[in-house]
Amino acid sequence: MRASILALLADRPMHGYEMIQEIGERSGGAWRPSPGSVYPTLQLLEDEGLIVSESEGGKKLFTLTDAGRTEVEAGPQAPWEEAGRGVDWETMNEVRQAGFGLMEAFGQVWKTGSAEQRKKALAVVNESRKKLYLILADED
Repeated sequence: MRASILALLADRPMHGYEMIQEIGERSGGAWRPSPGSVYPTLQLLEDEGLIVSESEGGKKLFTLTDAGRTEVEAGPQAPWEEAGRGVDWETMNEVRQAGFGLMEAFGQVWKTGSAEQRKKALAVVNESRKKLYLILADED
């Protein structure tokens, strides 16, 4: 996270949310960091004197300091390029859709089903998880 934030700020000053979006775009959607990882890292970098922030329209705009620029030049490159390399996006989309579909069906049973239907749905999900691990173990 640290290297990515510093690399982004080497391009231009940015807001935290903007950084999250930019990393997602630059990684081709393979990596979208959470606010819970970005904002504490921003605070740490500011505490270390590598970046400064100023309020702009209710948001903080982050900028590299001279020490931050030195850190960027000496440090590792941003990891977003590696995150998207070799990803089969079509298959990834199929996997996402299958997972979302499963969770949507499970949620519907949980919200509207009887206690017995909920119990059956939970058993199906637990059994499916076990079967997926058995696939990895090359067992039927």
